Amino acid sequence: MAYTTINKSTDYFNTVTYTGDGNATQAITNTFQTDFSWIKDRGVTAAHTLQDAVRGFDVTKKLSSNSDDAENNASGATWENYGGVTAVGATSFTTSLGSNTPYQTNANGSNYISWNWKMGTTTGLSGGTITPSSYSINTTAGQSIIAWTGTGVAGTVPHGLGAIPELIIVKNLSSTQDWPVYLKTLGNGNKMELNTNNTTSASSNWNSTSPTSSLFSIGTAGQVNTNAENYVAYCFTPIDGYSRMGSYVGNGSTDGPFIYTGFRPTFVLLKSSTVASKEWFMQDNKRLGYNTNSTWVTASLNNAEATNSSQVGMDMCTNGFKITVSDSNYNTNAETYQWMAFGQTRVGTNSVMANGF
Repeated sequence: MAYTTINKSTDYFNTVTYTGDGNATQAITNTFQTDFSWIKDRGVTAAHTLQDAVRGFDVTKKLSSNSDDAENNASGATWENYGGVTAVGATSFTTSLGSNTPYQTNANGSNYISWNWKMGTTTGLSGGTITPSSYSINTTAGQSIIAWTGTGVAGTVPHGLGAIPELIIVKNLSSTQDWPVYLKTLGNGNKMELNTNNTTSASSNWNSTSPTSSLFSIGTAGQVNTNAENYVAYCFTPIDGYSRMGSYVGNGSTDGPFIYTGFRPTFVLLKSSTVASKEWFMQDNKRLGYNTNSTWVTASLNNAEATNSSQVGMDMCTNGFKITVSDSNYNTNAETYQWMAFGQTRVGTNSVMANGF
């Protein structure tokens, strides 16, 4: 049985469901002070809301995973008008209603899903040819947020993880640009895009250089390094018993592949990298019926949460997840799918059985 140095995964990643109350603000209970917040209204067409501690929890700092818009620029409008996270506490975060519908974080009676990550260290980072303007790093959990200003010259950025990141998500904050995603499984000459349903494409974003245990490389493309424009990256390295990234090949059967993670997943993000026009699917263990009657949200669309009997994609098991459909979103024969997962092993280094799945 796998052991992990993380004895309670909800100290570092936690999914929270809540119901909006329609007030100007509402405090939502969490298990830690969130550093990276991702919220979606489950019931209506409404954009995703992504905020973080590095840029500051202010509604003017909103991003949306389903849009290529710059920070707080909703195709010429402003994301802040639709609400967001206005503050975080030791075990809570505060959402606001906003002034425009659809209210993306606190509409009265609306059900929301909130995914939260804990970072921490904000001093001592060094190295690279491009110095981060701010950052927050958690080496225990293998996750960091790094912000920098582009130089227009290919270079390296420190990520602070002390291990090689296998997934990096970047957003240009200053201009309209897609969200490039680096995945170790795709190599340093390729990318995917979080806000699109495109397959893998060739890219110079990573300067044809794989990340090291201290740095990741960027080229001169506008998605990662235009001179004087601002950027943020969310970096992840796998941690035994807590997180894992990888790929699998579909078999086209309802008895689909089993993907080993070494822990019971509580959150999975996946997308086909070879089948055209497939979205980024997000599933977790907090929404009812996550096995056999799973509901899913797509990171690359603003659609409401959906359930389709032919597309109930996976069972979350004790040590991985099992694909249970032949649907092309999850399991076309001989096609490749990319994924990341967070969760909890049964036993940690404290030798105590974990029951907080």
